[in-house]
Amino acid sequence: MTHPEHPVTPSTGELALEDRASLRRVAGLSTELTDVTEVEYRQLRLERVVLVGVWTDGSAADADASLAELAALAETAGSEVLEGLIQRRDKPDPSTYIGSGKAIELREIVLATGADTVICDGELSPAQLNSLEKVVKVKVIDRTALILDIFAQHATSREGKAQVSLAQMQYMLPRLRGWGESMSRQAGGRAGGASGGVGTRGPGETKIETDRRRIRERMAKLRREIRDMKKIRDTQRSRRLGSEAASVTIVGYTNAGKSTLLNALTGAGVLVDNTLFATLEPTTRRGEFDDGRQFVLTDTVGFVRHLPTQLVEAFRSTLEEVVDADLLVHVVDGADDHPLAQINAVRQVVNEVVAEYDIAPPPELLVVNKIDAATDLGLASLRRALPDAVFVSAQTGDGLDRLSARMAEMIPPTDATVDVTIPYDRGDLVAKVHADGRVDATEHTADGTRIKARVPMALAASLSEFATF
Repeated sequence: MTHPEHPVTPSTGELALEDRASLRRVAGLSTELTDVTEVEYRQLRLERVVLVGVWTDGSAADADASLAELAALAETAGSEVLEGLIQRRDKPDPSTYIGSGKAIELREIVLATGADTVICDGELSPAQLNSLEKVVKVKVIDRTALILDIFAQHATSREGKAQVSLAQMQYMLPRLRGWGESMSRQAGGRAGGASGGVGTRGPGETKIETDRRRIRERMAKLRREIRDMKKIRDTQRSRRLGSEAASVTIVGYTNAGKSTLLNALTGAGVLVDNTLFATLEPTTRRGEFDDGRQFVLTDTVGFVRHLPTQLVEAFRSTLEEVVDADLLVHVVDGADDHPLAQINAVRQVVNEVVAEYDIAPPPELLVVNKIDAATDLGLASLRRALPDAVFVSAQTGDGLDRLSARMAEMIPPTDATVDVTIPYDRGDLVAKVHADGRVDATEHTADGTRIKARVPMALAASLSEFATF
C-alpha cells in the first residue's frame, strides 16, 4: 500500500522510460548528421513511410505477418506507416527488388500518400536501393537499416553505443553514396570514360575514397574499444560463474516480455517498454529458489526474424551470456499471431552463437508469456504444440510459482544439505563450512561440533565420514 506521505522513488527503468518517451522524433525534422563517420545512412526522414515486401514462399498469412512486424519496427523507429504493399514473386527482382512495373506503381502510391520514405522488408543490395530510389524519387531504406536505426536510438551504455556504431558502419560502407541523384557523390567519377584523366574525375569520387578511409579507421578503433570492454565483461562473467549461484539467461523474441519477467522473478526495476528492442544492454539480477539456492538471472537483447548479421557480430560479447548459462529461459509471446515462428527465429540465432564455441546448447525451458492477453483458442493450440512449456503472465504474476519450481528442477544443485559432527581437533573443517557454506544450526556436543548446513558438493563429499546418524 502506498501512502502519499511516503513518495515512491522511481526505479531506473521508469526513469529510462520517461527519457525515451521525451526523446521521440518530431515529425518534419531531419535527422541529417554532419559527420560521415557517424551514421550516414541516417541522413533520412522516417516520418511518413510506405512499406513494401516481396512474398517468395510460405502462406499469405506469413507474408502479412512479416509486413505487420515491419510496421511495428517502423513505428518503434518513430514513423507513421501510411501504406503496406506486398508483391508476389519467385524471388526479389535483382534490379529494383519489386520489378520495374511495380516500382512505377509504388511511385504513384508515394505521390498519393505524401510519403517521404519507402521501407523494404528485406536486405537490399546497394544497386537495388539506388535503382528503386531513382524510380520512386524518395528515400529508400531496407529492413536492416531500420533495425540498426532502432538500436541506435535505444543504446545507452558505452558498450551498447559502440556495438551499434560498428554495426552501422559495417552496413554503410558498401552503400556509401549520396541520397538520390541530386546528391550523388559519384557523379562525374568516370563520366568522361575510362581514360578521362584530369578534368573528368569529379571531387565526388575523392570524397567517397576519403569517407571510406575514415570509416575504416573508425571501425578499427571501435573494434579495439569493444575488445577492451569485452575483457571487463568476461571478468564480471567469470566472477559470476565462479560463484555457487546458478546462471540463468533469458532469451526470446523482441517484445516477448523478457524484462517484465526478470522484474517479476527478482524484484528488479529494469526498463519495461511495449516497444521492440527496449533492452539492448544485458541486465543481471540475483534471485532465490524456494529451497534457498541462489541464481543469477540475465536479460539479453531480443531477437527478430532476419536479425542483421552486422548486429549479431557486433553484439557477440552480449550474446555470449547464452553460452555460459546453466539454463536458457526462452520467453515466447503467447498473444502473438505466430509464436512458433518466433521460437524458430530465436533458436536459429542461439544455435549460431553456440556453434562457434563447439559446445552443446544449454538446456532450454520454454515459457509462454502474456497468457492474460492471449485468446483461449490460441493458448489451447500452444499447449498442444508445446507440451513442456510453462504458461505465465509476468504482468499479473499468474504461473510464476510454477515457473520458479521448474527452473529449480532443471538446474542441478551445486550444493547439498549436511548434518555432520566434526571432531574438535578439526577446526579447519568447521571454518571451511562457515566460509563456503550456509550454516543453519550449530551445537557443541561431547563428540564435537554438530553443524547443519548447505555446502558445495565437493565439501559435502569430504564431510561424509562425519555424518550424524
